[in-house]
Amino acid sequence: MRSVLRYGLWPREGGVHGSFATPDGCPALVLNADYRPLSYYPLSLWGWQDAIKAVFLDRVNIVSSYETSVRSPTFEMQLPSVISLKSYVKAARFPAFTRFNLFLRDRFACQYCGARHELTFDHVVPRSRGGQTTWENVVTACAPCNLRKGGKMPKQAEMFPMQAPYRPSVGNLHKNGRAFPPNYLHDSWQDYLYWDSELEP
Repeated sequence: MRSVLRYGLWPREGGVHGSFATPDGCPALVLNADYRPLSYYPLSLWGWQDAIKAVFLDRVNIVSSYETSVRSPTFEMQLPSVISLKSYVKAARFPAFTRFNLFLRDRFACQYCGARHELTFDHVVPRSRGGQTTWENVVTACAPCNLRKGGKMPKQAEMFPMQAPYRPSVGNLHKNGRAFPPNYLHDSWQDYLYWDSELEP
């Protein structure tokens, strides 16, 4: 908040109803210079203070705005709903190996039974058998399947992953992330979240 107050801006009252009626409910979708989101899951969003600061520092272009405004005694500005970076940020080719990214790679489904609840992870080749904690040896598993497999090899347990574990690219996770959109998408974001998806006939 301090960075915005430096410019003497504060929220304008009234005018919009719902989750986007107040500045704190008006995050800006951040696009790279090629107009693709910096990330799909989690969605690349900045709070209104950071978005306005970036505008004043001339680091971004305003692509679309909310009806909600902030003002000073001599200035009024609609809050940006979509902004694009002026300089292209090269994305990492491979994502970090985290539990969340593992679940996203496997589309939040147990790779043994397809369940989507009580998710944890399983070493295909157990660590007790020399298996490593890597993309290529870990899959999403529900707690019951993980318990059932235990320290057995897949053949011993007669449990095989639905797909062979692999190291995903950032693009792989972005593609999967588009299948799990958050429930607070603003209308002005839609064209940029799905711009590279196939058109419906």
